[in-house]
Amino acid sequence: MNRKTILITGSSSGIGKATAKLFQAKGWNVVATMRTPEKEAELTMLDNVLVARLDVLDQKSIEEAIELGIERFGKIDVLLNNAGYGAYGPLEAASREKIGRQFDVNVIGLLDVTKAVLSHFRKNGDGIVINVSSIGGKTTFPLGSLYHGTKFAVEGISEALSFELAQIGCRIKIVEPGMVNTDFGGRSFDFINDENLVEYQELVGKLFQAMGPLTENASEPGVVAEVIYEAATDGTDQLRYTAGDDAREILKSRKCLDDAEFMGGIRAQFGI
Repeated sequence: MNRKTILITGSSSGIGKATAKLFQAKGWNVVATMRTPEKEAELTMLDNVLVARLDVLDQKSIEEAIELGIERFGKIDVLLNNAGYGAYGPLEAASREKIGRQFDVNVIGLLDVTKAVLSHFRKNGDGIVINVSSIGGKTTFPLGSLYHGTKFAVEGISEALSFELAQIGCRIKIVEPGMVNTDFGGRSFDFINDENLVEYQELVGKLFQAMGPLTENASEPGVVAEVIYEAATDGTDQLRYTAGDDAREILKSRKCLDDAEFMGGIRAQFGI
């Protein structure tokens, strides 16, 4: 059987790990990459899965992971850019270092990994890049200027790249999940605050109060993995894929309402 191969960034947990397991179960080769592969136990036990180190902030690790994947499986057919995290909080409280890291991981890292695999795709005359965006690339929550800025960037980058990738026989896809039952509120969530900035503290409190109800309808990572699999295998030029019932409802409202109406609804939801 001629197995296809997917390389996934951020495979140690959540969406990335669920996607690695799904593609492996579907008969694919999987290059499951993460910053600390020595800590991974489950994926290393699966047939046709290569667990490799890749830190999107380390160019050498990017190149080495791609080389290892090609050496092991002969070809990479799909790249899934999944690695990322969310930085929230008042912009005034964010250091230059915090701002830079958010964009370095979610945007520059995505560009570096994509660029590194494109010569391989170009030589093969095919390949698919799938970028995990978010409903946060189409809509915003309070105190999310950094995170939403990166996801809006991913949307624009992906749409623009679709034109040039078509010239080398490749496609790009965007997957837009809603709330997902992952560790986004834990190690993948960086909340930045300065309590001395008293004017913002009421909004900070209301953000945390609203997060509980917002997560009640969160999708499991496997729901997003199924949408990623669809994007990788449906053979179409469709650009955007929505993942999760909450995502469909929110994006439908965003499309139908003008800015004042939609943002008014967000303000009402957060009580601001």
